Amino acid sequence: MNEALQGLLDLLDLEQIEEDIFRGQSRSAVVPRVFGGQVAAQALVAAGRTVPEDRHPHSLHAYFLRAGDPGAPIVYTVDRMNDGRSFTARRVVAVQHGQPIFALSASFQKYEEGFEHQGAMPSAPDPETLPTSRERMRGYGHLPAQVVEKFLEARAAVDLRYVDEPPYGRFGEPREPHSQVWFRTDGKLADDPLLHVVLATYVSDMTLLDSVLLAHGRGGWAVGDVVGASLDHAMWFHRPFRADEWLLYDQESPSAFGGRGLGQARIWTQDGRLAVTVIQEGVVRAPRPG
Repeated sequence: MNEALQGLLDLLDLEQIEEDIFRGQSRSAVVPRVFGGQVAAQALVAAGRTVPEDRHPHSLHAYFLRAGDPGAPIVYTVDRMNDGRSFTARRVVAVQHGQPIFALSASFQKYEEGFEHQGAMPSAPDPETLPTSRERMRGYGHLPAQVVEKFLEARAAVDLRYVDEPPYGRFGEPREPHSQVWFRTDGKLADDPLLHVVLATYVSDMTLLDSVLLAHGRGGWAVGDVVGASLDHAMWFHRPFRADEWLLYDQESPSAFGGRGLGQARIWTQDGRLAVTVIQEGVVRAPRPG
C-alpha cells in the first residue's frame, strides 16, 4: 500500500470522542477548502460505526452547507433515526467552529434475496490502456505547476484515468456533456464492505460535475473560468463491489440552469455489474467581473 493511500485511510479512521460523536481531521484539496468527498466519506464512516456489521449502506443523501476549513478538525454527531428489522437509518451533522458544514442521511440494509435486473454497461476502453493522471498531466503546459501538483497530490491515493480529455485538458469549445473515468485505490484494501463503499463515496465527488463543464467548453476551477461548489449529493449502492478493483464512472449532465449544474452517473464493475448510481447538483457560474 502506498503512503498516500495509507494517509487517506488514516484520514477516514475517525476518533470516537463520545457515544455517537466522532472527530475527523481535515486536509486541503485542489481548492482552498475541505474536499466535499472527504466530508461525505467521513460522515458515512461515522454513521456506519453505529450500525450492526451485518447491515450495509444502500443509500445516502447529503447537503453541503458551508465551506469546510482544512485547518480545523470536524466533529460528526450521529442521530439514530431508526433501527428496523431490515433497515437502519442514521442522520449525521458535521460541525466546524460551532456551525454545521454538512448534513447526511444514510440508510443501511441487512442482505436479502430479491428481484434483480439492470441495464447494459456502456462501452469503454480497457483502463490499462489509458494514461495515468501523472502521465496525462505532464502534457498540460497551460496549467500552472502548482495546480498540477495540487491535482496529483489530491489524487495520489487513487489511480484515476480519464477516457477522454478532462475539462481542464481541452477547453474553449463545447463538447458532449458526457465523461468517463476508470478508478481504483492505488493499493489493496481490507475485506470490509463499508470501507469499499466509503472509498467510492470519496472518489465520487472528484469528477461528477465535469460533464457540466464540458457542455459549455469550460476548463473549470483549474483554469479559473468557473466558480463552483457542490450543493447536494445522493448515492444508491446496488451491488457489492471492491474499490481496489477497476470501476467505470460513467457521468453525464442532463441540465444546467440558474447558476446550477446537475451531474448524474453510474459506477460499474469491470465485469459489467451496476454497482452505484450517483446524482449531484452544484453551483457552476462564470466568474463575476471585479
